[in-house]
Amino acid sequence: MKATAKLDMTQPVFRFAPSPNGELHCGHALSALLNFQAARHTDGRFLLRIEDIDLGRARDAYVDQIFDDLSWLGLIWEEPVRRQSEHMHEYAGAVDKLAAMGLTYPCFCTRQEIAAAASGSDPDGAPSYPGTCRHLGEAARRKATANGTPFALRLDMAAALTRIGRPLSFRKTDLEAGDEKQVQADPARWGDVVIARKDVPTSYHLSVVFDDALQGVTHIVRGMDLFASTDVHRVLQSLLKFPEPVYSHHRLILGEDGRKLAKSRPSQSLRALREGGATPADIIRMVRLEPGT
Repeated sequence: MKATAKLDMTQPVFRFAPSPNGELHCGHALSALLNFQAARHTDGRFLLRIEDIDLGRARDAYVDQIFDDLSWLGLIWEEPVRRQSEHMHEYAGAVDKLAAMGLTYPCFCTRQEIAAAASGSDPDGAPSYPGTCRHLGEAARRKATANGTPFALRLDMAAALTRIGRPLSFRKTDLEAGDEKQVQADPARWGDVVIARKDVPTSYHLSVVFDDALQGVTHIVRGMDLFASTDVHRVLQSLLKFPEPVYSHHRLILGEDGRKLAKSRPSQSLRALREGGATPADIIRMVRLEPGT
């Protein structure tokens, strides 16, 4: 299957795509259950994907734990499970397409340099990239490369939006409330996002868009913390001629401190809850989903 394949909306395709850099918690359970139940209620397909491009943090033990936790919850997914780390060359090919359009440039800045020069934050709360390396001449780029200075590849967002030449939007549904509307995207607020990191030939934004297209995902159900990322994903889908899925961004599960759950707090993991005597029905109640809905 090619990543440019059209969506077959006659059979919905849902996916749950965790990163194996920690144990799953109830927030992941909500997302996985919503996708699984939506696939079941629409006679659709449910896919599991392992998003492990962060080779420094991904662990096989966490992959095994993901399988164990989801099986314990009663979820069934199609095989084989796609692991992003096994497909780096495919993502590099997509980056090359963007480069051929003249929409990428190497960025040699360190995180400290970006933080020092930033005048604000991006939607994720990270220091806004001021476009420093966008203005580097070819000679300066060749010199930095020859010196072995590590670089990421960034998307020239202004040039990308000019090439697209039209406003972008996305279809947003609420699986729990049942409403649907069209939402205007605002990619410019992200600035020149990284599409290939210094350590791997891709990024979250690029690999997730590529894989959703490749796997024919028609409906993307994920947490509200990824709502703003849809801006960037619509840009990449438009540039790479990928189909546009339907999006649903669900509520987040918060801890007792009012913050969203995090993998860095093992006491909140599904494994810890299970070992403490919780049942799958308990988890469903904890995430405020009624059994069988």
